[in-house]
Order: sequence, then C-alpha cells, then structure tokens
Amino acid sequence: MRTAEEEIVSSCPQCGVEIRSDRRFTTWCAACDWNVDPQGPGDRKRGLEGARRRIAQRYGGRLFDELSAESTGDGGRRTGRTVSGLLAYAMALVVHGLTLVLAAIGLLGVVRGWGGLGMAFGLFLLALAWSLRPRLNRLSDDDRVLLRGDAPELYALVDEVAAAMGTRGVDAVVVDVDANASVSHLGLRKRLLTLGLPLWEVLSPQQRIALLGHELGHFTNGDTRHGMVVGTAFRSLNTWLYYVRPMPNPNVIQAITNLACVPLRLLITGVMALLDLLTARAAQRGEYLADTAAARAGSTEGAVGLMDRLMITDSIVTTLLRETNNRRLRGTGRGGQQNADGLWEALAAHLDSVPQSEFERLRRVGALRGHSVDATHPPTHLRRRLLLGATPVPAAVTADAVRTERIAGELARLRGTLAREVVRDGYGNL
Repeated sequence: MRTAEEEIVSSCPQCGVEIRSDRRFTTWCAACDWNVDPQGPGDRKRGLEGARRRIAQRYGGRLFDELSAESTGDGGRRTGRTVSGLLAYAMALVVHGLTLVLAAIGLLGVVRGWGGLGMAFGLFLLALAWSLRPRLNRLSDDDRVLLRGDAPELYALVDEVAAAMGTRGVDAVVVDVDANASVSHLGLRKRLLTLGLPLWEVLSPQQRIALLGHELGHFTNGDTRHGMVVGTAFRSLNTWLYYVRPMPNPNVIQAITNLACVPLRLLITGVMALLDLLTARAAQRGEYLADTAAARAGSTEGAVGLMDRLMITDSIVTTLLRETNNRRLRGTGRGGQQNADGLWEALAAHLDSVPQSEFERLRRVGALRGHSVDATHPPTHLRRRLLLGATPVPAAVTADAVRTERIAGELARLRGTLAREVVRDGYGNL
C-alpha cells in the first residue's frame, strides 16, 4: 500500500480525468490509455529470436481462440500436432544422424590414415562429433541441490501437487537466483525441478502451489520441444551455430572464413526455425494446459495471481539490482552478513507494495506488445484471460501457515547463502 508521500494526484493531459498514481511508477490514464506505454514497443527483435517470438504470438492467439471455445463447450480443433510432431522427430533424427556420420568418417580416417594427415582429420571429426553428441541433463557442481532428506516438507508438497496432476514428483530440486522456475529431465528417467528464489519469495502460498502445478503439468502434456530427441537436437544445432559464428574484428583470412561460413550459418538457422515452427503449436498448447494445471492445483485465483507476478519479473530483477547495489555500497566489507540480511524480505515487501494500477498498466502494455515470459511462451495477457474465462476452480492443494513455515525453514540455509553471494558478486554476475 502506498503512503501519502508516494501518491500523486494530477489530471490527464489528453482527456482531463483525475489521475491518482504512485510516484514510484509510471503515471498513466486508465480512461484513455495516455502514457500507458511511455517507452513504446522498442526495437523489433531480429533473427532466430525474433522469429520465435512472432511464431509464439501467432500460435498463442490462435490457440487462445481454440481453447476458449473448448472451455465453453463449442469444441476445438486438435489437428496438426501429430504430423508436426512426427516431422520434428524426423528432423531431429537427421541432425543426430549427421553427428553419427561425422563420427563414422572420423573413425575411418583415424584407422586408414594412421600416422598421416588422414588421422589428424579423423581426430578432428571425432572431436567435433563428440561435442555435437546428444547430451542428457546432469547436475553440475555449482548447482544448489535440495534432496528429499534436506527438504521433506517441500518434497511432500511437490508430491501432493504431482498426484493432483496425475503424475509423479521430482527426484531433485535445484534452487537458483533466476526469477523463473522450470522442470526438466535428469538423465534418462529422473526429474528435476528448478526454483528461482527471487520468484518463489514474491509469491503467496497458493501462488507457489499454482507455480508447482504449472511446472509439473508439463510432464503430462508431452511437450515435444523439450523431449529427449528434439531437445538434444536443438542443443546440437546451437553448438553448430557457436562454431560458425562470425569472428569479431577479423583480419583478411578471418573475414574470408566468416564469408565462407555464411551459407552454413543460414542453413543451420533455417533448420532451427523450421524445428521451432513444427514444435511451436504443441509447445504453446502445453503452456496453456500447464496454466490449467496451475489453476487445478492452486485455484484459479492463485494461478491468475501467478500470471500477474510473471508480468512484473522485470521489476523483480530491477529491485534486486537496486537492493544489492545499495547493500554493497553501505557495507563495510564486501558481502558481509549484515549486508545480506533481509534481502529477500525487502524484495517481497517491494513487490507487495506494487499498486493494482501498475499491474493493470502492465497488462495493457502486454496486450500491446504481446508480452510473454520468453520466446516459447504464449502472450501472458492471453494466458491470464483464458484462466479468467474458464469456470473458476478451487485449490486441490493448500498450504497452511505451519506448512509454509516448515518449507521456509528448509530453504533458510540456501536463502542465506544465495543472499550473501548475490550481495558479494552483484545480481546478474552469478
């Protein structure tokens, strides 16, 4: 709630309506949308990232219409996903097949060219194929991992949400400092949940359950893009792009090399764009269905509140940057304990103080710009509208104060460690 010192009363220069605003946020007019988006849409993203966002917005809008019809009983087409999925798998297998061919040629070169140039060329191809191989997710030494013995109450909550979604829980939880959350496969059969502490800290208990429902809901939707075959093909293609990227400030030989790599770079980009196109519909639909899972787990109100928090992830990042910079300047020693105390509480307090008018402004900006969490998600305002347009559902899982406190206690050590690291190194440098 804003204080009297933070409130500004003015008149809209466009329609004359009285405006009551918070001096910490953009002053705008809800009646005529004056100054609703003072920065404008910004530069349009180009290249593969721009293509992905355009595809996401196009499919996001179409699927919103279809799923809205389904939720009102008017039916909804489900065609095209199977064919697109099969084509995506076929393309992914071709990508992996090329890696296998490189390995076979490299092995042949080593055997037949033993001791000569053929052997050197063969070793090069083998090294290239090894770097392009399909790689499964694994935990790194830097990951902050919570196992079941470390956080039994958190795992019990995850298991309860998973059961409500008709799936099983996860085998490991990683906590990091991204304002995000995700699930992925770990190795061949295990499941990993990654929780971004900045996002977790600004959510209410029911919004956290909705978040868990959304992420675990992905395991029931069969998202091809993040599956083992197609997902590892994307990684291999990204590795190819890394190898053929243009060298900066090239000399003559490097400039010729850059020019020679252009056709290959265009080919790889085209293959990735086609894979994106083939998997976009299933990925977008999977996000909408995961939102439905979020509402089933944490209630429609909790899921809608989660959407609002996702709309202000930029503010989460900005607040953390400001807090960590201020604490580093005030502290007598870099990263001292006194500097890190209360970091997450300060973040949550600031986000709780964001007025509803700012949420509404960001929703309108999102509709104008087609805001989405990233290039693979549907527009956030459409996700929110779909939740509100469906029949409200109660929470299948709840968290009382005792349960919430127990989970907070299990996260306490990591909260302190990550707060100290963020203050010591600066947010964004971890």
